Amino acid sequence: MSKKNIKHSKIFLKFGKSINDSGSAEVQIALITFRIKTLKIHFDINKKDHSSKRGLLCMVSKRRKLLNYLKKKSLSRYKYVIKKLSIRR
Repeated sequence: MSKKNIKHSKIFLKFGKSINDSGSAEVQIALITFRIKTLKIHFDINKKDHSSKRGLLCMVSKRRKLLNYLKKKSLSRYKYVIKKLSIRR
């Protein structure tokens, strides 16, 4: 398994109901957050990469929509995800 698959499996176990649970809102938010953090590192190195910045903004928007959905459905799960991923302060 590659490092990416191992990290995704850890995210599935930590936030999902099982290792095959990739569709729940918590798992999707965690995966998008992981990708956003890797892109932040990329932008520290490549400051003029404006085309990838659009993809980053789309991911942030998608994560925000998923968080709003989760907040509407279950406030306790929303607070758990926010706390574990340390998204908001």
